[in-house]
Amino acid sequence: MAKLYFNYSTMNAGKSTLLLQASYNYRERGMDTLLLTAAIDSRAGTGRIASRIGIADAAQTFDTRTDLRGTIAAADPRPACVFVDEAQFLTTDQVWQLARVADDLRIPVMCYGLRVDFRGELFPGSAALLALADDLREVRTICHCGRKATMVIRRNGAGRAITEGAQVQVGGNETYVSLCRRHWREAVDY
Repeated sequence: MAKLYFNYSTMNAGKSTLLLQASYNYRERGMDTLLLTAAIDSRAGTGRIASRIGIADAAQTFDTRTDLRGTIAAADPRPACVFVDEAQFLTTDQVWQLARVADDLRIPVMCYGLRVDFRGELFPGSAALLALADDLREVRTICHCGRKATMVIRRNGAGRAITEGAQVQVGGNETYVSLCRRHWREAVDY
């Protein structure tokens, strides 16, 4: 039975590494996979999923207007599994489309993304996945204190935590730091 999975964490937990490894495992066994990533995130290049440890693969991009069910249904060859990176950028409708892929097309869909933004608020795609996914998996990383990191701060040019701004600002280690809730609260004075 195909399921919709949501693998979530903070920045720098290894979500893309896990996605690429799982896709590789399918392909090594002769099964096709379809990789999708958000068009808004082109840090590794457009249509590319890359891990900080140096592995990468090509992917189709999606934006808020992409009909994901249609894209997947039209894929030739038919994928044995669909992998979605940067799943926090999905719309609620797109998460429902992915649920229909699992339910109706019987293709497993593995989504990987952030749970919360720098303000501690859910991304719309993450909220929908938390509500609809058949299987939720937390990918763990640690705060500088050694506790589990569950939050992320966005830093300004001077390295100080900021608490206002657009929810979406693509960036990496130069912009974001994963922290435990206690250190996040200290950083944002909450």
